[in-house]
Amino acid sequence: MIYGYARVSTTDQDLSIQEEALTKAGCELIRAEKVSGTSVQGRDELKNLLDFVREGDELIVTRVDRLARSVRDLQNIVHELTERGVILKATEQPIDTSTAAGKCFLDMLSIFSEFETNLRRERQMEGIAKAKERGAYKGRTASIDRKRVHELKEEGKGASEIARELGIGRASVYRVLSEAKIIGFHA
Repeated sequence: MIYGYARVSTTDQDLSIQEEALTKAGCELIRAEKVSGTSVQGRDELKNLLDFVREGDELIVTRVDRLARSVRDLQNIVHELTERGVILKATEQPIDTSTAAGKCFLDMLSIFSEFETNLRRERQMEGIAKAKERGAYKGRTASIDRKRVHELKEEGKGASEIARELGIGRASVYRVLSEAKIIGFHA
């Protein structure tokens, strides 16, 4: 069977161009989602598709960056597909994992895709730093009342109890308490 996978990063983007290309490529079933590709976490349609494909199937995407943005994620997906005997192809790139040239091109593209993502992240961080210098960027407001964490600790409450009462994770409680120790306060 030939499966297609389409993805866009945000809910206001349109999937129809990818879906049309996948249909023209012979996909019998297309799974699509609107979620960032920087991680495979939270990509339920991709997970379902990877769980479902079997030996002899093909998975087609329009471009490999629809599948993954990091080299590691792409390598993991390709490895899983290869182990199951599934061929990966792309409609807009000469990728076909059933050939040596297709595998080579896939590896090169994945490296450039991750490089592009890292450059975008660097530009974003530079923009935030410049905005902070101008006083135009304040960042997000603190969601943890550090003073209250310390007060509850002094009352003899444990991390789990503090976390429940403040609606935060235990790890956050431990982090606040350890930060205090690092800068000389005793929690």
